[in-house]
Amino acid sequence: MLTNAGVPFEAVDAPLDEETAKAGLVAAGFAPREVAEMLAEQKAKSAEAGPDDLVIGADQVLELDDGTMLSKPGSRDEAVAQLRRMSGAAHWLHSVAIVIQGGDRLWGETESVAMRVRPLGHDFIEAYLDAEYEAIRWSVGGYRMEGAGAQLFEAVEGSHFAILGLPLLPLLAFLRERGILAS
Repeated sequence: MLTNAGVPFEAVDAPLDEETAKAGLVAAGFAPREVAEMLAEQKAKSAEAGPDDLVIGADQVLELDDGTMLSKPGSRDEAVAQLRRMSGAAHWLHSVAIVIQGGDRLWGETESVAMRVRPLGHDFIEAYLDAEYEAIRWSVGGYRMEGAGAQLFEAVEGSHFAILGLPLLPLLAFLRERGILAS
């Protein structure tokens, strides 16, 4: 997304053990939106960077109507179970970007998108996963809106960029304010 938006950047590894960090936040009782925010910040702070470098950390969490969080499906069977659970129901997708400089948080934004999955039949789920599993196995909730996953939904309220994983427009506004992008 950043490349397509014309933002110059360098990708660096964030050595955070995300699953352990997430499990700790969940065990401590943090809400799904807070988990996403804290993970994004921890990722940014764990990246090796110079003191003047701006580091963007991002995370995305899917929250069901009952407050349960879904993760990336660990197997095809788990993807089937997640899609069945979301079938005919609404969920929230929380996408976060945090900017760190010199270890300090400069900026952050969370965008939450309300999404309603249409009722899904067994045959549809199986055919969908036959076609899309390799592409969605790394996607929270087992879908990609930029692909055939769009067929899963009957309503979406919120930013398309947030669905793709980043509150892009607020991030671009911050980068313009900092003089990194032309205004």
